[in-house]
Amino acid sequence: MQLREIRRAYGFDEISIVPGSVTINPEMTDTSVAIDGITLSTPILAAAMDAVVSPAFAVKMHEAGGLGVMNLEGVQTRYDDPTWVLAEVANAPQEEVTELLQKLYSAPIREDLIGARVREIKESGAKCAVSVTPASTKRLAPIAAEAGADVIVVQSTVTTARHSSSSARGLVFSDLLETISVPVLVGNCVSYDVALELMQTGIDGVIVGVGPGAACTTREVTGVGVPQVTATLDCAAARDEHYRQTGKYVPIITDGGIRTGGDLCKAFVCGADAVMLGTPLAQSEEAPGMGCNWGMATPHAALPRGTRVKVGVKGSLDRILFGPTSLTDGTQNLIGALRACMGMVGALNIREMHEAEVIVAPSIKTEGKHFQLGLS
Repeated sequence: MQLREIRRAYGFDEISIVPGSVTINPEMTDTSVAIDGITLSTPILAAAMDAVVSPAFAVKMHEAGGLGVMNLEGVQTRYDDPTWVLAEVANAPQEEVTELLQKLYSAPIREDLIGARVREIKESGAKCAVSVTPASTKRLAPIAAEAGADVIVVQSTVTTARHSSSSARGLVFSDLLETISVPVLVGNCVSYDVALELMQTGIDGVIVGVGPGAACTTREVTGVGVPQVTATLDCAAARDEHYRQTGKYVPIITDGGIRTGGDLCKAFVCGADAVMLGTPLAQSEEAPGMGCNWGMATPHAALPRGTRVKVGVKGSLDRILFGPTSLTDGTQNLIGALRACMGMVGALNIREMHEAEVIVAPSIKTEGKHFQLGLS
């Protein structure tokens, strides 16, 4: 009998960043990232969750130097005025909310609203990114691109370059890239082989993460997932190999599981070029979720893989991203934390962050923290 080996995988709480041999002033650091010609001074994408990104929030993210990704299959394209829908979800009893979401998301997606929402973002001068599932990409992505969308994100719980389906011809990313002339980001994946195959189709970015989000229950429902440190390291290795083979650098975006500045910094050191945030941004005053958040797969009619979480309203988007803050738990001034970490490891830019050393450190959050942990 051949025994199967189980590989050890790591999450953010299990590793630590080692300081560099040279330190630099945080004000000297460059946090920008380029995605197929689109440069973000703030390397953060707001997740395509209805409680996070509305057209107004997408504009706020643009003003902050980041990018808001709007869900083309959410309430923004199902209802003329989704405000009452968001309020109903936010105020529903917890035991009734999933059934309510299933009902509300059964309303049809309206193609006229796709164009209207994209134009609403574009008319403000902001970049517009939209998210679609693979099953709807061929129908909805061209509508969004024609309306002026700057980035198309094809996103599902797990996406691969090779997919078997009953349709005559499923989604082929190389075909999609010939149809639309805007950058295409694809996710989510967690492994070297899949990330490399996705990059070989010609796409412009890979989103990393299966199940780590605060509102996601994929790991509980299906048992599928890889902790984000290992997933990011593996996909970053695929990016580097693809760059070696082709000369094309395909950014990877770590999506989910990031709660604090420390988590965010660890994602970059493990190889991320940008991160995608949901719940941390849902806690902003400008987010449409009214202090709540719920996963994209929560309204699934047959197998919901998410839940509504009450995250509260913690402060303005500007304070969460740039401070100043009086909180000491790392949940605000995320970019300030990133710059401070870059200074500590001696990284002038994000690419240099990838060279910093990480170590397995199971005691990193408990060592010397007797009083913080409330131990008697």
